[in-house]
Amino acid sequence: MSDAHLTERPLDGGREPVELTEEPIQLSTRDSGGDPDEPRGGWSRRRRIGWAVALVVGLAGAGVLGVGGWRVMQQKDTRLTSPEQVAGLTRDDSDRAKSTADYLRSGLAADIELDRSFGTVYRDPADDKRSVLIFGGTTLLWQPERDLDSLFGLMADETGRVTGLREVSAGELGGVMKCGSTSGEGGDFAVCGWADHGSVVMAMFPGRSVADAGGLLRNLRAGMQTRD
Repeated sequence: MSDAHLTERPLDGGREPVELTEEPIQLSTRDSGGDPDEPRGGWSRRRRIGWAVALVVGLAGAGVLGVGGWRVMQQKDTRLTSPEQVAGLTRDDSDRAKSTADYLRSGLAADIELDRSFGTVYRDPADDKRSVLIFGGTTLLWQPERDLDSLFGLMADETGRVTGLREVSAGELGGVMKCGSTSGEGGDFAVCGWADHGSVVMAMFPGRSVADAGGLLRNLRAGMQTRD
């Protein structure tokens, strides 16, 4: 066996020597454990999709809040008046009518905190038995439908359960309007009410059907409600 040092032996076949560098040598193409969809120096496809979904959901939520906020701003500054003549009816200024209207107004104010409240009786010139009792008030309401339902509950305490309650068209002023029927000394009569972000109003319609009462209330509202 030769005693020559290994480093002094000639390279086999005169091949060029292998040059070693500081760069690591990749011995396998197997994944190192990272996300297979992740490009070098960037986000993975999965992360990009997740952020995109979150952005879309966030924008949708902002849109809902924007629409809701715009509706509140549009409706919150509401004024209600009791004109002498409205929707073919005439205001009844008799002491008895005023006493009845004030009783209803006080009951409403005790149940719902209002900035301003009113109560009025309107007489039908064609039939005194079809007078309309209307009462309500103005304030900022965040959940109009909930407050309207609360008012129907108050009516149940005063006159009896309101049956057949259903939503009807609120007209151009928006908000929510509902109608049903209840019983009184003179028999069944229609009860309707509306609520938006600035007002809540209830009305009783002796001698009228629920369908007629809903249309009449929309006409009354158009002549009584204004917004700043």
